[in-house]
Amino acid sequence: MKHVEAQADKVDGWLHPKEGRILYQLANRCTGRGRIVEIGSWKGKSTIWMSFGSREGCGAKVHAIDPHTGSPEHSTMFGGKVWTFEEFQRNIDNAGVSEMIVPHVDYSTSVAKTFNDPVEFIFIDGLHEYEGVRDDFEAWYPKVVNGGTIAFHDSTCWPGVYRLVIERVFKSRHFRKVRFSRSIVYGEKVAQNTFMERLENQVFLLAFRLEACWQRWTWRLLHNYLDSEFTRAAIAWYKRKRTSAPPAAVSTTSIAAANTSAKTVVQPPIQTA
Repeated sequence: MKHVEAQADKVDGWLHPKEGRILYQLANRCTGRGRIVEIGSWKGKSTIWMSFGSREGCGAKVHAIDPHTGSPEHSTMFGGKVWTFEEFQRNIDNAGVSEMIVPHVDYSTSVAKTFNDPVEFIFIDGLHEYEGVRDDFEAWYPKVVNGGTIAFHDSTCWPGVYRLVIERVFKSRHFRKVRFSRSIVYGEKVAQNTFMERLENQVFLLAFRLEACWQRWTWRLLHNYLDSEFTRAAIAWYKRKRTSAPPAAVSTTSIAAANTSAKTVVQPPIQTA
């Protein structure tokens, strides 16, 4: 999976590598009973993870839905109009997965009205206000097959997503095996879960609440008390150190074996015209 991480790391975005690996695994275990859908592609980081996972699995295309105009937060962050579609296309081309992706440059609720295929895995990472994530969920939930998976991003840090996953996933009678990894919550859709499956979901809900509390507390600590030029430089240094892996060591045994092989090779005669 290192080759996928190397490609995804080149793309701007807010997806942690651990979350990327979860998306890879969820896409990889699809069986072909439905499509793979992504709501909110931004510049393609999560799209690349899912595309590699699907290509090395059943080969289902990833329908990447995004108007590519950013959210209100993006407009504020980048100081005006946002347009990311060309950069999205370049990133998926550079990663070598463009043939796995069907882009939809539109809002998810609009695409849902004409999207008639079943869905086996959907990743919801669009608008994060409660009303926005609720609309995405309600538009696409009926299209997900029983046994399919729904996943949500930023569920620990955005109040709207946090509320939605608790109300409509953890406490639902139509999901089982609800799990989380960092800020991603995912679960398997079923017609009706059992009492034991609901109990299991509640246990993981308690763990999820604790994890969300811990992440919010550490974020406030970092940004309100520890945000300085020194800490920013230290974090940048750590990231550079993490991404610059040392060259692989070559053992003396391997060198000796290579030399032995070289001595036994018979060179073919040189052909002359």
